[in-house]
Amino acid sequence: MDALAQSAALENGELSSLELMDATLARIEAVNGAVNAVVSLRDGDRLRDEARAVDNSPRSGWLHGMPIAIKDLANAAGLPTSMGSPLFAGQVASSDDLMVARLKAAGVIIIGKTNTPEFGLGSHTFNPVYGATRNPYDLTRSAGGSSGGAAAALATGMLSVADGSDMMGSLRNPAGWNNVYGMRPTWGTIPNEPVGDMFLHQLATSGPMARSPADMAALLDVMTGADPREPLGRDAPDTLAGIDTAPKGLKIGWLGDWDGAFPYEDGIADISQRALMQMEGMGHKVDTLPAPFDADAMWHAWIDLRSFAIAGGMGLLYADEAKREFLKPAAVWEIERGLAMSAMDVQRASMTRSDWFRKVTRMFESTDVLVLPSAQLWPFDVAWTYPESIAGHPMDTYHRWMQVVIPAGLIGLPVVNVPVGFGENGLPAGIQLIGPRGSDAMLLRLAQQWHKATGWPRAQPPKILG
Repeated sequence: MDALAQSAALENGELSSLELMDATLARIEAVNGAVNAVVSLRDGDRLRDEARAVDNSPRSGWLHGMPIAIKDLANAAGLPTSMGSPLFAGQVASSDDLMVARLKAAGVIIIGKTNTPEFGLGSHTFNPVYGATRNPYDLTRSAGGSSGGAAAALATGMLSVADGSDMMGSLRNPAGWNNVYGMRPTWGTIPNEPVGDMFLHQLATSGPMARSPADMAALLDVMTGADPREPLGRDAPDTLAGIDTAPKGLKIGWLGDWDGAFPYEDGIADISQRALMQMEGMGHKVDTLPAPFDADAMWHAWIDLRSFAIAGGMGLLYADEAKREFLKPAAVWEIERGLAMSAMDVQRASMTRSDWFRKVTRMFESTDVLVLPSAQLWPFDVAWTYPESIAGHPMDTYHRWMQVVIPAGLIGLPVVNVPVGFGENGLPAGIQLIGPRGSDAMLLRLAQQWHKATGWPRAQPPKILG
């Protein structure tokens, strides 16, 4: 059942929270050992006791009595927040992050955490604390990341909705690789934690994941809303209302491989273009657009701003030599780059970001949605650290293979990943639906229209489910 269907069954008495908890724990017992998506799972007897208590209490929201696991980058009181790092393994959170508190207020029962790469760095979910999360469509392959645990848990039915976060495709790449939906909302729609610097680092955001856009919209509406302690947040209208109103005659721009700047594995462009042909059949107009901006300039602005942000957040760990040795090489590389930058380096990167925002704003005067693949290649070997080449093109950093997510992430645009089927290799893929700032509801309506026409998550569940 989708999450909203579960919620309705709980509300009308067709299903109890205890029954749903029993089913959830049974599914986790059956499949999590193979995929390793849910970590820090709480004691089953205590969870059942909480479910019984919820069954006898007034409803507090549409999520009342529904199990959820929180991505292991966010704090949930009483649960470990390892962030995949041995430095924090076993560290138990004393309070909830703002987003988690909002989910609890809507009635969820938090059952554990979902796996993530160390500190969320890299779009491949593996770490020295919990190990790797495997793709449920091929257990030898990556589930993507950094929300790979959440995506694999959704695909296998261990969760019906999940939270994720996205700096560099972490809500988009794993959703595409697990045949589910993931959304990076307009930056500021879900406020960040009101701690540390709250002005400079406008790159990462939390967001919802689900097996349907309607479920994703419902979860997004719980997570959103400005917080007075966070200066750059924004209030946004509910997205679930009107979700089934299909948009008509949208102008969709296919950006292809950005005039050769983004190498793709065989089949990635083809499956994306087949999806666009289906969208034309739904009444939308698709045009192929030339590369609208210098890809190298955008890339260098991105890696500078990203390293600047990571050094700001993790610099104290690096400064402690005893802790530094426990940081993975990607983290050390990012921090050292960030520490070496001058203020004018950051200014130049932000000017490039500003130029791109101005350019894309003009593009959206004549185009409603821009489209790119959610990843440049199919799910790769789970034993790899990262792919070192794509279609014969060497990757010069640990994250260059995800360059395709930069155009939206650099300037905080909303993006919805929609699943678009499977390649000849049997592996799933997705595309990014990118809209102008504040177009979250429109993108979700387009995704829901697509979902009704295709139904990929239900049409082809993972092989592990039999």
